[in-house]
Amino acid sequence: MEDLISRSKQGKPGRPPKADPAKRCVMVRFTDEEYARFLTMFEKSGVHSMARFIKGQVFDKTFRVIQMDRSTTEIATILSSFKAQYRKIGVNYNQVVKQMHIHFSQKKALAMLFKLENETRNLIAVSEKIFTIVQKLG
Repeated sequence: MEDLISRSKQGKPGRPPKADPAKRCVMVRFTDEEYARFLTMFEKSGVHSMARFIKGQVFDKTFRVIQMDRSTTEIATILSSFKAQYRKIGVNYNQVVKQMHIHFSQKKALAMLFKLENETRNLIAVSEKIFTIVQKLG
């Protein structure tokens, strides 16, 4: 029983209180034109919270503005899908070579491996072209 009493005297459960809580609220009204300008500034800032953005503007904190180009993001998405496809090709390559050695004679397996090697060279050439194009963009 004494154990329960000592626990209740230790403190309240829940989130610990902040040292300096924000208690004051300030309200601002904008015209339609001002609000549109405010929204564009907010979107360019990259800040996720309007309250933090407003505080930063009021107290003169600098915000970094990140310009996102849609074509660049599309290229990045395509390149990341290429990486996943290359990984799949590598896995399939290993499986094909293993199965060729199991199911075919050595002469036939070598002939097929020669064809597979040529296709791999073509894939490497295409990959190098993609890499040079990406370097020119960046």
